[in-house]
Amino acid sequence: MIRVKLPVHLRTLTRVSGEVVLEVEGPITQRSILDALEEKYPTLRGTIRERITLQRRSLVRFFACGQDLSHAPMDAPLPDAVATGAEPFLIVGAMAGG
Repeated sequence: MIRVKLPVHLRTLTRVSGEVVLEVEGPITQRSILDALEEKYPTLRGTIRERITLQRRSLVRFFACGQDLSHAPMDAPLPDAVATGAEPFLIVGAMAGG
């Protein structure tokens, strides 16, 4: 089981409170987590990644085990703590403005 923490606006969109728990098959990567998340919650398609290119939206960041993984390869394995469910995968809305 993979634990995912979503920002408030995405929790509202998915109608969940707290963490989301996902069953992810195969290697645990950013791509496999996002694929499983969008499969379970279709309303998230196009909110975290672009619909066509599947690239991370510019104002969304990914974190795991205290590391910013936003620019890491999408198919790189995530830390074992995330893969075992000991630590959550964090999806965070970046701050912008002036």
